[in-house]
Amino acid sequence: MGEQIILAFIAIAIGIGASILLFVPFVAVSYRRRGALSLGRSLLWFAALVYFWAIWTYTLLPLPDPDSIRCVGMITDPLEVVRDLQKAFSEPGNPLRHPALLQLVLNVLLFVPLGVFLRVLGARGIVAALAVGLGLSLLIETTQLTGVWGLYPCAYRFFDVGDLMTNTTGSVLGSIFALVVPRAKRGMAPRADADQPRPVTKGRRAIAMVCDALAYGFVMYGSSIVTQLWFEYVVRDRAIVLDGRIAETVGIAAASGLWLAVVLITGRSVGDLAVQLRFAGARMPVPIARLLRWAAGIGGIGALPLLGDAFDGISSLLILASVVLLFTTRLGRGLPGLASGQELVDARADAATRRRV
Repeated sequence: MGEQIILAFIAIAIGIGASILLFVPFVAVSYRRRGALSLGRSLLWFAALVYFWAIWTYTLLPLPDPDSIRCVGMITDPLEVVRDLQKAFSEPGNPLRHPALLQLVLNVLLFVPLGVFLRVLGARGIVAALAVGLGLSLLIETTQLTGVWGLYPCAYRFFDVGDLMTNTTGSVLGSIFALVVPRAKRGMAPRADADQPRPVTKGRRAIAMVCDALAYGFVMYGSSIVTQLWFEYVVRDRAIVLDGRIAETVGIAAASGLWLAVVLITGRSVGDLAVQLRFAGARMPVPIARLLRWAAGIGGIGALPLLGDAFDGISSLLILASVVLLFTTRLGRGLPGLASGQELVDARADAATRRRV
């Protein structure tokens, strides 16, 4: 039981990590195809990510010590499932507690979510559930048969045709169960009103700030890591690698420079672009307003440490002020809106107006 709990936490942790990596593109796609970000669909996609990793952790982990494995063969008789059922109901005791029956039921239940996700998120029916369920199960069984594709000298878990049957059955049952979800709620097809303006809210602005923070962090740390690898394996200067300051400077400069370019060109940050927001109504030349918008956003605030260690504290205070102003300013326009004298509007408003004209 303890081992299963650990595997569950591993799957959840990997799912959370994958969700963080995919959050910004997921938000951007949601606002363009669905018009907004739905909490229900977001949780469902998160559950799908956790489920995907749970499949692999439960079927392959923990990886055994190569010196302790016992080589096993294949179970290719499809009637073995029938015999397991007969054994469960013929032997004394409660058949519902028989290991063979429990294993069979668990194999079915393990793939039920797959069928649900395929219908609700992918708008795919029973045929797709059967094909994907069989294909995924075959991939797992083959991975076990090949000793994790040659990682081990032989298979340490059985390749079982019965598992292929029960897993595929679970996927098909999940697809059938998902029929209760209204057709309009299924799939990823664009909504007819996806390009229509939506109300600007503080929650929407908060999502934009989260997208900015995540994307900025990815660019900054990614650039720093690449710089460290360059000094480690190309320049081969161990002292610079251990110091780390050059890599940190490159990371901050790369992220802040990218945000400056994006804001000057589009007038919006990466987060604004993701949630379809923009700042409008500047009472000054547009380039100056955009420069102020960058300076008061994550790009400018994040660049302050480049001016010296004394500015680290100032940067932290401005980040805190940005969070506070999100909740205390009109529509959450925050520090960028105050600095540029602009208001937040839906970026799709102009396009909708042009279509009406």
